[in-house]
Amino acid sequence: MHKVKWGEFKLGDLFEFEAIKQAKSQREIPTDNTENGVPYIVQSLFNNMFSRTVNKKWLIDNNEVPVSGNRIVLGVTLPAVSYQPREFGASQVITAKANWLNEKNGIFISIAISRLMYQFSYGRKPGMQIYKDMLIQLPIKNGKIDFEFMESFIAELEAQRIAELEAYLLITGLKDYTLTTEEQHVLKDFEQEAYGEFLIDSIFEKLNLKNHNKAFDKLKDTSTTKTNEFNLSLVNAKLGNNGIMFYGREKDFDSAEMTIDVISNGAVATGTVYAQPYKTGVLWDAYLLKPIAENMSKQKLLYMATALQKSIKTKFGWEDKAVWSKVQHETILLPTINKQPNYAIMEIFISAIQKLVIKDVVLYADKKIAATKKVVNI
Repeated sequence: MHKVKWGEFKLGDLFEFEAIKQAKSQREIPTDNTENGVPYIVQSLFNNMFSRTVNKKWLIDNNEVPVSGNRIVLGVTLPAVSYQPREFGASQVITAKANWLNEKNGIFISIAISRLMYQFSYGRKPGMQIYKDMLIQLPIKNGKIDFEFMESFIAELEAQRIAELEAYLLITGLKDYTLTTEEQHVLKDFEQEAYGEFLIDSIFEKLNLKNHNKAFDKLKDTSTTKTNEFNLSLVNAKLGNNGIMFYGREKDFDSAEMTIDVISNGAVATGTVYAQPYKTGVLWDAYLLKPIAENMSKQKLLYMATALQKSIKTKFGWEDKAVWSKVQHETILLPTINKQPNYAIMEIFISAIQKLVIKDVVLYADKKIAATKKVVNI
């Protein structure tokens, strides 16, 4: 990269911009994960601005026609940016398109734009004219934009990440997506399984984990990234990223493994539940539950966390916290055998679901690896 020559370009000279109006009500748009669905893109700093997959026909019928793909999408009130390769629905965003745009250079330019988003805030929002006047640095060759370099650079990065993904799948055993006979039977007969309701405090015990640093200062004693010093995941009122926003020193906090994290506070996160199979501590606004049953596994935890969230999420909120003194008296619905929780079925079911989900990832990785090998003649 240090040998690359760079030039400055105004976005308004490179792209044709279009403003997409705000949807009348996003809640009314039906989710559609079938072949009739299209991605729905919103102002978000996460997940490539993807919200969910929605019904394309509904958008057309309600005068919110999907936008053609192969565009860069920009936030109106948030400094969000992404490249969208395929047709999508959207609400309150700005799009940029050009005849020369493709997936590789689109990703490169999106990254270049994202590096300039630091200048925006709640008091200084981005907008159409601001984007048009924005100057970005792009690689050049003979005085012109070097599209070949951008595309080869992104292709190399993609190849590296795919290789890392393949290695991860192999190490974790996730590359095997073939369902066993037992898993096939469980999936087929799962709805016919017997279920029972159990008091939550008969299934879990609340752990009283403490912070032993009496001079604790969040700014000094936590980190937003995991390091050798800050090596312990801490739960708090965090929506997403499995409930982890900060990391602390293992010596400062009590910790536990094979637990379930319940968020007790937060405008949006209250009642959200995450499985925490690895060593975890508590910062605040959340607590950890330990299943009373022995021989717990990650798969069992994942099932129980989902069942617990289904039980409590809609019952608690900002004005009614999901504290243990209330949650423990609620019930949880679980598969049963002999009127007791059937943990074996939970484990097999989650194992099967993981294989179904990971199958597309494995096939995608294999396809990309094969394509890369063909290009570089391996």
